[in-house]
Amino acid sequence: MRNRLISFLKLAKSKKQQSRPLSAYLLLLLLTVFVIVTPVLRASYATDLPVQHLSTSKIAVKDLEQQGKILYETGRLLEAQEVLLRVFQQYQGQKDELRQAVTLSNLALVYKQRGMFAEATTAINNSLQLLATENSKPHLQVLAQTQEIQGNVQLDRGQPQQALETWQKAEVVYTQLSDRTGINRSQINQAQALQILGFYRRALTMLLEVGKNLQSQPDSLTKAVELRSLGDALQLTGDLAQSRQALQNSLKTAENLQSKPEISAALLSLGNNFRIGDDYQTAIAFYQQAIATAPSAITKVQGQINLVSVLLITQQWTPAQPLLKQISTELDSLPLSQVAVYARIHFAESLIKAAKQQQSLSPINGSSATELSAKMLATAVKLAAALGDGRAESYAIGTLGKLYEQNQQWLNAQKLTQQALTLAESLDAPDIAYNWHWQLGRLLKAQGNTTGAIAAYDAAVNELQSLRSDLVAVNRDVQFSFKESVEPVYRELVALLLDTQTPKPNQQTLDKARQIIEALQLAELDNFFREACLNTTKIVLDEVVDQDNPTAAIIYPIILKDKLQLIVKLPQQELRHYVVNQSQIQIENVSQQLREYLNEPDRSEEVKSLSQQLYSWLIQPIELELQRSQVKTLVFVLDGALRNVPMAVLHDGQQYLIEKYAIALNLGLQLQKPKFLAQENLRVLAAGLVQPPSSFSQFPPLPEIKSEFNLITKAGVSTTKLLDQEFTSQALEGKLKSVPFNVVHLATHGQFSSRPENTYVLATDGPINVTDFDLLLRRRDELYPEAIELLILSACQTAAGDNRATLGLAGVAVRAGARSTIASLWNVGDRSTAILIGEFYRELVAATVTKAEALRHAQLTLLKKYPNYSRPAFWAPYVLVGNWL
Repeated sequence: MRNRLISFLKLAKSKKQQSRPLSAYLLLLLLTVFVIVTPVLRASYATDLPVQHLSTSKIAVKDLEQQGKILYETGRLLEAQEVLLRVFQQYQGQKDELRQAVTLSNLALVYKQRGMFAEATTAINNSLQLLATENSKPHLQVLAQTQEIQGNVQLDRGQPQQALETWQKAEVVYTQLSDRTGINRSQINQAQALQILGFYRRALTMLLEVGKNLQSQPDSLTKAVELRSLGDALQLTGDLAQSRQALQNSLKTAENLQSKPEISAALLSLGNNFRIGDDYQTAIAFYQQAIATAPSAITKVQGQINLVSVLLITQQWTPAQPLLKQISTELDSLPLSQVAVYARIHFAESLIKAAKQQQSLSPINGSSATELSAKMLATAVKLAAALGDGRAESYAIGTLGKLYEQNQQWLNAQKLTQQALTLAESLDAPDIAYNWHWQLGRLLKAQGNTTGAIAAYDAAVNELQSLRSDLVAVNRDVQFSFKESVEPVYRELVALLLDTQTPKPNQQTLDKARQIIEALQLAELDNFFREACLNTTKIVLDEVVDQDNPTAAIIYPIILKDKLQLIVKLPQQELRHYVVNQSQIQIENVSQQLREYLNEPDRSEEVKSLSQQLYSWLIQPIELELQRSQVKTLVFVLDGALRNVPMAVLHDGQQYLIEKYAIALNLGLQLQKPKFLAQENLRVLAAGLVQPPSSFSQFPPLPEIKSEFNLITKAGVSTTKLLDQEFTSQALEGKLKSVPFNVVHLATHGQFSSRPENTYVLATDGPINVTDFDLLLRRRDELYPEAIELLILSACQTAAGDNRATLGLAGVAVRAGARSTIASLWNVGDRSTAILIGEFYRELVAATVTKAEALRHAQLTLLKKYPNYSRPAFWAPYVLVGNWL
């Protein structure tokens, strides 16, 4: 035992620290850092054992242990560590193995918070070894809590499967002890591990079951904490509505108990919830309430920093100004702790943003925003070093480099950035390192070192790619801000590659630019689903164009800040590159106006004018090449705002683009192995809902669905129907399992959104969310090896006012596991839809054509043969995503 103590103390004092490679992601984003309990339920201090059985000497040790607990809970981790090591030594001298185990577990918590994972693991293993000798109730209680802590350490080290198994063991022990609280806590943690492993539905089901269990329990502080933890966990799964409900219940419980700490914590979490939902005013109101009820200085400052960050985002300078002064004063009074370090970093980030956005910001306690942020960061660096917290130190140094970058002090900025990067790499922390690679790339570019800048950007993208399958794991402490903190890395690298090559980019550079844009699109989908969702074997699109369909061309419009870059793949030819001198703002304005005017009957002239504008940018530069190559199908890999515009409506002054070419969309350079649907016998499962459920009164009835289904049958297609009351999610799943359909046709209302919780199709029993498509469609893969060839969603629409709503359409296409998806970008009259769908199937059956050509024929039928439906609003919204063959 003596040798074990000596080796343990040596390890504890070791300066080498292990990083948690996949947690606390992007701490500079100022979003949910200051939630009191992290979404993975923070393991609590191990059980306090009865004092009445202790001798006088042991009571003194107990007081010391309580001191360590208080230090831990207030974030004074280094002091807590020193106290607990003394406690451990004293319990060891008393040969009290149970309390040694408790102390080691608590030490592991401290080490985990400090990022010292090797030490934390050793402490846990030693604790478990001490507990292996007895099965009494106190031993089992400590064992379960130690396993909880062990699972947290494993998850922070990027080992979700091991964490899941450990928490399952803890649940078994808590069940043996009939400890309902421990069971709930273990299940909340298990749900996080399940989500990271990709078992989204299992995770959400478990969380909702925990919610039911908690509701039936009497009010207690434990219930309030667990409801809040449940709400934070649901927030990470993307279910903001369920999260909000749990957090409201936590707040109500805390209010009934008149617990100011828990009231403030629940209000803070609710503020984060509404902020993530972009409801800034409601978030502000909750943050203000959290501050007003905060019982401690640190909680108050945390709320103030979250509040001021939202005020700055929404440019509410007047209320932000006094708050900035107040925070700067209150930070100086905080004791040394990890929380105090990050508070300074995040406050400095707010000041940096304020200085950038508002040059006339008044001095803050005698200093400019720039000067004060520099002071805050310099203090944060010193405090982080004193704590031995390498991650916090890297963040502080790197953010100081960002401040110098903003002030164009390139050499100082580069020196600090390199220092932060070296520290992050020594900690094996790609989630931090990518940010400093990116910052270094910007600095090198500013100094004219293009080669070095490209290398730095490459390193940043590589780090992000290494994190791709762990987006959920790295996103537990801070909500992931994709648009601000990831997307620019990819776009800025593409701009470097395409803008700086003289006289023009070579084939290798063009191919690399395409691959980066593809990686960005995949990352967007990963962020949409909060899991890596495209891991199946794919075929490079170029091979399809050169070998299987030599009359198709692929067009990659890449929107950069000051210009539009076009990369084009023609059959049997090298990549072509064109530059259009139009800014991102101009392209977004034209795209948005066109999208709005398409549904307004009195805007036909504006529609043609805007359509011609886009045509001149996207098609005119390559028109002659398309004609020479005898191209018949255009496959667009669309970017940014262009995704919301149907390419069929582009106009050359004489004709719409659909009159000259079949058109398809694709998500990237790759797709599933190509296959001509026209060469197969069609077996269609058609499900439709004429009357939407009463709770979805915003959607009108669709009486023409029966006509639509009749026209499919009339085309000679084998069809199985689920209509109205027959169309439930369970019935749909049952039919998919019973027959190997190759086409699934859903004629029902639905919506595509940039948020997965708002992306769904309607069945009689309610919405089928995009995340449920795994259950409904992919389970059939276990029975039938053939993929679904085509998914048709004939009455859905993109969410109004959502500029990234087509992410939802792409998400549905991916989640379905279908080779192709046909959907509408907006809701169209169901009579014209029935005609178009009937023509589409008739063309597929009667002629040997691709899906893209069949859709083109159906659209031209409405345009040319039905005067009532000739406006683009009726035929343009239908898009084909995926395999166009």
